[in-house]
This record gives sequence, structure tokens and C-alpha cells, in this order.
Amino acid sequence: MDTLTIVCLLLSILLILVTFSVFMIGEPKNLPPGPTRLPIIGNLHMLGDQPHLSLSKLAEIHGPIMSLKLGQITTLVISSAAAAKEVLQKQDLSFSDRHIPDAVHALDHAQYAIVWLPVGKEWRALRRIMNTNIFSINSLQANQHLRNKKVEELIAYCRKASLANDYVDISRAAFRTTLNLLSNTIFSKDLADPNEDSGKEFKEVIENITFETGKPNIVDYFPILKKIDPQGSRRRMTRHLGKVLEMFDELIEERLRMGKLNQDDVMDVCLKFIQDNPNEINRTHIKCLFLDLFAAGTDTSTTTLEWAMTEVLRNPRIMTKAKEELGEVIGKGKILKEDDISRLPYLSCIVKETLRMHAPVPFPLRKVIKQVELNGYTIPVGTQVLVNVWAIGRDPAVWDDSLEFKPERFLESGLDFQGRDFDLIPFGAGRRICPGLPLAIRMVPVMLGSLLNNFNWNIDPKIEHEAFDMSAKFGITLTKAKPLCAIPIPLN
Repeated sequence: MDTLTIVCLLLSILLILVTFSVFMIGEPKNLPPGPTRLPIIGNLHMLGDQPHLSLSKLAEIHGPIMSLKLGQITTLVISSAAAAKEVLQKQDLSFSDRHIPDAVHALDHAQYAIVWLPVGKEWRALRRIMNTNIFSINSLQANQHLRNKKVEELIAYCRKASLANDYVDISRAAFRTTLNLLSNTIFSKDLADPNEDSGKEFKEVIENITFETGKPNIVDYFPILKKIDPQGSRRRMTRHLGKVLEMFDELIEERLRMGKLNQDDVMDVCLKFIQDNPNEINRTHIKCLFLDLFAAGTDTSTTTLEWAMTEVLRNPRIMTKAKEELGEVIGKGKILKEDDISRLPYLSCIVKETLRMHAPVPFPLRKVIKQVELNGYTIPVGTQVLVNVWAIGRDPAVWDDSLEFKPERFLESGLDFQGRDFDLIPFGAGRRICPGLPLAIRMVPVMLGSLLNNFNWNIDPKIEHEAFDMSAKFGITLTKAKPLCAIPIPLN
């Protein structure tokens, strides 16, 4: 380490100490309870590499509304359905901003991406494009043939592996399916070869983006270190974002060279919107929107499908029951259509139970935009808010046998995951609810049901311990740490 670097670090530490002292003097006195804090670092040492687990255990001691100090950042942790409803519904506007990780500032992404924009003119314009032209009922119905085709290609790929007695990496196969579904919806073309094990590089870039966004970064707790970027997170994110945004730029240029917009896809809609509303959003907004759609759409659906397949494969009773329902309603060996989902209650219960136990986004991030009272506590402006959806889904006060995978619990409950029932909010709730929810609830059960209905599945005994390893890799999404690789067996 050179002398200049050492001097910079020492100056930074000195400034942190001064900032910490000033911060402590002005800290609100009516915060919710929380664990004892250490000087300077506060409660940072308590996070560990699995924050959803660590904060869940702390909430058992300090309550469902808990405050921590993570470096310089006052943080509110919500761990119950009742408290989540207060934050995400009753006082949604006060909690409507996002707390933005430093890595997302790479290439000014946070200034253009709908995920991170504050609720305002730009956010509303982008949300309007999504709600009207991508995720509306009419748009989803119009593109149903595309989704059917991509699921057929997924089954064809698995059938090819079956004939070769080869395994299928469920996550990679699901990613390729959702990637091509989205790329056809947005660009009218595949980004991965549906018949080959392709799309790996794009998958890795998207995974790197979500990983860098979600992983603990010291700059997020000590903003004074922003210029130094000591962990290199923003530098790495610049490379990852640059690759994807450059590709989108080339696709946009290719479309504009055609001279007219006539593909009637999402890109056309967005480019026409820019032409008609030049004062609302620009081309950079659109490229960042495409990135958000791919990152959220591929990662969450892929993660959910892999967890669902893992749970079903390790529970033969559930597998048998699901196959019986599929055989009776659809007919053994057939590919599901979206209209079939409503006739398959047990399959729907499997998806709900997967989302309960394995919420793809464990912490919907929020930030307080104005001082607010919450259950008698005072929450100051700028407070980071972590709604621990993972903990809410496993709350033993709400769920019997909360750590067991039991799809039957939903057969008579009537609970759904569309933001109305706060015991189950894997996609969030309120104005910041995931806009891609209508697509996810169509794609995941169709892919899952088609995989179960067209094959039996074997796990190589040599890798069974990895396939059924239920540990997770923490990031913005909570992905399976060890991939699920299974061999599709032809039906008798």
C-alpha cells in the first residue's frame, strides 16, 4: 500500500470519527428498540453474510419494529406483517423512496432507472409505460403465444438432455427461457439460442449486477468513503452495467436505422414515447428500463423456479400429488397453457409456498422522505428501511410449522401475493410493488407444471448433497448457493 493511500485512509477514518460524533449528538431520542451499538460501526458487526437471517434473529429479541445503526446510517427493520402494512400501505408515501446502494450510482444508473428513481414525473412516465404497454392484461394476452413458444422450447431442450441421459441445470435453463421471452417482448428477437446451453455470459452479468447491488458495501454505511470506493464495488458495477447498456444501445441504433418503428414491441413503444414526450424521459431512461426489466424479470423468475423444483424433488409426496393433479386436469405429458393455471390449485399452492419460504427479494429497500410516527416511535428523514420479507414469510406466530414446506396450507387460506395480504408479500406492496408481478405469476407455474408433467426427474447420487443444499447466496435476490442439476427421465 503506497503512502498516499495510507494518508487517504487515515484522513477518512478521522473524518468518520468527527462525523460520528456530530451524528450522535443530533440523533433522535424516540427510535424503536434495538441492539447495543459499538462506537463508529454501530451494529454493522451483527449483519454477517446472511443479513436476512441475522436480522430475523435480532427481531426475536428486540421486536418487529427495530432500529439499528449501520455505520452512519440509521436503519429501521420491519419483521412482521402488521408493521409491514403500516409502512407499505398506510404510510406508503412517507416511505416511498428507495435507499440507493452506492454501487448503483455507477454510470449514473440510479438517476435514470425506475427501480431507484424517486416518485415523480420520470418515475410516473416509466411506470405508465410498463403498466400500459408491458404488464397490462391486454398486453400480456397479446404476447401469450410468445410465452407458450418459449416454454415449448424449454421442454424441447430438456427432452434433448433426456435422450442423452444428461442433466439439466434448472437455473440456467429457466434463465434462458425467461431471457428469450423478455427479449422477444422487448426487441422481437432471441438473445440466447433456445436449443443450446447459451446465454451463460448474459446470465453472469445480470447475476453480477444483482450481487453487487445487494452485497454489504462499507460505502453504504460510511458515505464519506464514496470517493475511495475501498471495496471496488462501483468500479466492478461500471463494467457490468457498461456491457449491458452498450448492447441495448446497439439494438436501439439498429432499430432506428430501419427508418420507421414497425415491430410493435416494447422498444417501439418506448422510442415513440420519447418522440412524443421529449421533456419527460430520454434514451438513457429507456436503456435503464430495459436493464431493470431483464434483471428483475429473469433473476426473480429463475430463482423462484429453481427453489420450487428443489423443494418438489426433495419431497416425493408433493411430487406425486402435483403429478396426479397435472395428469387428471391437463393429461400426462402435455405442456401447460396459462389458462390451465386456474384449474391447478395444488400447483398454485406449491408456487405460493415457494414464495413464502424463499422470497426472491428478501429486503424491499425503502427510505423515509419525511419524519414520520410509526407505532409511537419517531422515524427521522433519511432512515433506511428494510422490510424483512423473508422473516415475515417464516414467522411462527403466523405460519404453523413455519420451516416446513407444506403447499396444502394454502388450499383453503385464500391468501395471495399481490400486495393485499401482508403475511405474504414476496413482490412487495404499495406504490413500489414489483410491476412485473403479473408476468411472474403466469410464467413460473407454467414452467414448473410443464417440467413436472413432461418428465420424471433423477438426481445423481454423487451430487445429491449439493442439489438439495438449501443454503442461499445473499444479494438483491436470494439465490440458491448450489445449483440444482437434475436428469429428466422420459415418462413411461
